[in-house]
Order: sequence, then C-alpha cells, then structure tokens
Amino acid sequence: MSFESSDASVVKSIRQRDLLNCWLRLYAPAQALPRVAAYQPERLEDERADLVYYIVDHSCGPARFIIDSNGTRMASAYGSTGRGRYLDDYLGPILGPVVLPAYHACIARQLPTYTISMIDDVNGHVVAYERLLLPFCDGGSAVTHIIASLKTISEDGGFEIRNLMRGHHSVPKPVLSVVLDRNLAHRMPSRSMAGDLIEID
Repeated sequence: MSFESSDASVVKSIRQRDLLNCWLRLYAPAQALPRVAAYQPERLEDERADLVYYIVDHSCGPARFIIDSNGTRMASAYGSTGRGRYLDDYLGPILGPVVLPAYHACIARQLPTYTISMIDDVNGHVVAYERLLLPFCDGGSAVTHIIASLKTISEDGGFEIRNLMRGHHSVPKPVLSVVLDRNLAHRMPSRSMAGDLIEID
C-alpha cells in the first residue's frame, strides 16, 4: 500500500482536526515527536470511545503494536476488546494487510497518517471508516506510542456498528491513504468565537 503526501485539509472530521491541531502544537516548535504524556487535547473525555492507545514494540522486526486501551467504538466494530493483545494478532490474516500499513507508515515517517476505507455493514449500508494515527515518543528519537482516532460515517444515515469490521460481508476497501507531511505549522485561529476550528496552513 502506497501513501501519498498531504496536509491536514484532507482530514474530514472536525474532532480529528482538533486532535491533530493539539499534536501540531507540540510538534511544531522543534519539528520533533511530542511526548505522549504532554498530549492533553480539550474535551478528551468526549473522544474516549473513539480513541485507541498503542505501545510500539521494537524488540522484533518489523515493529508490533500492543493495544493499551480499547475505545468502545473499536470494540463494537471488531466484535471484541483487544486490550493487551498485539494488533496483528487481533486483526487476523484478513484485516491485517488492510490496516497495518498505516501503522508502519506512521512509525517509519514519524508523522501522522490518515486513511479512509469503505465497508458495507450487515444491512448493505456503505460506511466510511476514517482512521487518524498520531505518533509519540518517550523522549528518544523512535516512535514508542501511537494514538488512533477512529470515526465511522455513512451517507445512508444509520448503520450497524456491531461487528462492522468482522462480518467480512466485504473486506474494507482503502480509498485514501496519506502521510500528513506538508505545512506542519500550527496557526492560531483568526476568529475568537467559541468552538471555532483552529486553522492549519
């Protein structure tokens, strides 16, 4: 799977833009990986259901990803909790080749990756699965943690989230795979209205 170069304007979800902006505020001054402990976006509790935290295990090659939490949306979409398991084991041989390249690109480039995959739910509704991966470190130069924000949306309106990724009525089809490596500068908002989205160059 190849990843194109892009800037933050490609990210559709306003909340994912907010999460990315918080990461950029930490990254921009030194153009270096932020520490995971310093990442404290606003309204974080509102996003818990859509966030998954990973520990990157570099003891083997290629690196593997330990699920350190499990957002309720991911647990519903995949049919079970994965906390404490390696992501490749949790995904299995069908989903692994579709999902894992984004994680490996994230640690290789040490930059956020963003993907959109399309999948049908059990009722045939087409669902867009949007995944934003943010890399962090523990003070060194390697990526030691990843925070994933997972969003699902369907133009059909309602859809069935349970076992969305496990039903295998269709394998997720990637329609967008990018590394966010352009214009990585944080800019303050031009308007002061509460709730405005911070603009990114």
